[in-house]
Amino acid sequence: MLLVTGADLAPQALALLTELDVVYAGKTPTEDDIIALCRQCDPVAIIVRYSKVGAAAMDAAPSLRVISKHGSGTDTIDKQAAAARGIQVVAAVGANAAAVAEQALALLLACAKSVVTLDRRMRAGHWDKSTHKSVELEGRTVGVVGLGAIGLRFAKVADAMGMRVLGFDPYAKQLPDFIHAVELETIWRESDAISLHCPLTSDNTQLINANTLAACKRGVLIVNTARGGLIDEAALLAAVKSGQVASAGLDSFAVEPMTAPHPFHDEERIVLSPHIGGVTADAYVKMGIAAAKNVLAVLNA
Repeated sequence: MLLVTGADLAPQALALLTELDVVYAGKTPTEDDIIALCRQCDPVAIIVRYSKVGAAAMDAAPSLRVISKHGSGTDTIDKQAAAARGIQVVAAVGANAAAVAEQALALLLACAKSVVTLDRRMRAGHWDKSTHKSVELEGRTVGVVGLGAIGLRFAKVADAMGMRVLGFDPYAKQLPDFIHAVELETIWRESDAISLHCPLTSDNTQLINANTLAACKRGVLIVNTARGGLIDEAALLAAVKSGQVASAGLDSFAVEPMTAPHPFHDEERIVLSPHIGGVTADAYVKMGIAAAKNVLAVLNA
């Protein structure tokens, strides 16, 4: 049995899994739902789309050998618990890189060009041509935190737009010449825009906080298509209200789904999207195939 913590999987991925019986947890499974399904069907593999997979789910599935993420971020999987039980955790690294990098670029442009605000103003009958000034990104400095497949792709596009690219990633090797590898302090101090592309770990929780925001240039743009836990949301909101942050584009949040009302809802200089950076028709197929192949690689080893 293979458990998918979601309601579906791409047909191209299912075509690779014909020797396994696939069970779906539904559109919005809870941890308790996943534990119950593990107890019921004792899967040898789990493909993680939504919710978390922790020690309790692993203990409920004694036959479990592999947990495969339908995407690149594995912070919703208790990797320490998996290692202690001899369960391999694998990710579809790079499968959604193009999709997420494009979303990050879209949010950056929306912030720099006030796309959402101007659209709203025009629909209300205003014509702000004589009073509005957008931010021109050519010649500006962008700090990219995390230089995996997504961060590298975003950095490449930023460079093509004529931006100076600063990058921080202690694990990245052999970076392209257009990325200037620097420490985080330089990212904060010199960047006109900052885009987050790193995994969430115990070491970088609330990486963007009151102190780091205060160290940034006044009027910096913040983009996050990685994990919501990387940002202290109250500190970011305060920085936007004060003008220290000119605008922020966010695709991930500390609590998901975002509950309403949320403090961000009343701030027009924060552009929101519901963690859909990796959700495109193409990425859906790519991630499904990669997740399926990762499962088979472990089971057939």
